[in-house]
Amino acid sequence: MEQKQAGGKKFFGVSRNVFFLGWVSLLTDVSSEMIFTVMPLFLLNVLKVGTPIIGLIEGIAEGTASLFKLVSGWLSDRLGQRKSLAVFGYSLSTLAKPFLYIASSWGVVLAVRFSDRVGKGIRSAPRDALVADSTSPNEMGRSFGFHRAMDTMGAVLGLSLAALIVYLVERGGLELTWHAFRTLVIAGIGPAVLAVLMLLLFVREKKRGAQPKSADPAAGQQGCKSPAKAADGRFKLFLLLMVLFTLGNSSDAFLILRAQNLGFSVVGVLVLFVVFNLVYALAAMPAGMVSDRLGRKGVIVAGWAIYALSYLGLALASATWQLWLLFALYGLYYGISEGVCRAFVCDLVPVEKRGTAYGWYHTAVGASLLPASVIAGWLWHLIGPSATFYFGAGMAGVATLGFLLLIRER
Repeated sequence: MEQKQAGGKKFFGVSRNVFFLGWVSLLTDVSSEMIFTVMPLFLLNVLKVGTPIIGLIEGIAEGTASLFKLVSGWLSDRLGQRKSLAVFGYSLSTLAKPFLYIASSWGVVLAVRFSDRVGKGIRSAPRDALVADSTSPNEMGRSFGFHRAMDTMGAVLGLSLAALIVYLVERGGLELTWHAFRTLVIAGIGPAVLAVLMLLLFVREKKRGAQPKSADPAAGQQGCKSPAKAADGRFKLFLLLMVLFTLGNSSDAFLILRAQNLGFSVVGVLVLFVVFNLVYALAAMPAGMVSDRLGRKGVIVAGWAIYALSYLGLALASATWQLWLLFALYGLYYGISEGVCRAFVCDLVPVEKRGTAYGWYHTAVGASLLPASVIAGWLWHLIGPSATFYFGAGMAGVATLGFLLLIRER
């Protein structure tokens, strides 16, 4: 059954659905990166908001919206509908973005950011489950790697366009202006609309029953109301370690502020993120294929260790040239870990619980971002920029050690 679902014509080594979902994510990221990457600079430079408020905005947006990831994942299993939930989530994010054009206070920015993240919360688990439903078991790493690579190439394109627009508007200014931000908002709307249209027209719902029967009768009776009922103890332990890791993985807003803190212009910050995303995109699919052959555990451990090293470097950095290397290293972490972690979730749960499992996964990560970003903001404010990144490196080190010692591959 699984092999039959994943069959059909291949596009660049992946199924039709995975191919077009990759393009949907690419277009969405072109839009999002053009707008949201510079949002911390808009808050700091234009609205004159401090780092504790920036951390609070990012934390509330990610943390509260994470609850929708759990609900949408459960619904996609319950109803047997992945695509409709994904369409609704992408559409909500697209409708929220234009309101940034009139944002004149951090409260408006919070409302838009929250709405955008709710949209992401609604779409993420069903979309990942649809990727898994459209893939054979021995190609999960490849499919998730392809999807993350396409998503990240969208970021590369979006950031490159943003850098060009800011350069033309500001001519290399150190601080972001309101006019430049509004221009980015207008430019970012088109790709988001195209992404929703592509999802509607080219991605096909996989035909599934509303509640497929499980080989485990107990699982079928209990439903999937907690991680314990969605999978075995390894899944619960994996979620706990993800929470521990994410508590030190605050919003990338602090990387942007760190770059500006060390003297980068707005265009320079955007080009830094192009480097980060380019490395991420190039590493994602090969890392997934390696995990298909050699196992997920070693790849995830390597990725988390690289994260700890990159954050330690960001804490110690004192010159702009160092950030080029550190952002590339940070991109390598994402390329190695992001898709493989999602493929690992699929390894740990039965097929009929995938939507709920991805809901729990995204919720665990998203809910942890609220305290992570608040802690990061206050550490920056009370002690200094380095404290934020020392804390992140330390939490990653502990989580990596825990994963190495406690998680079994099979």
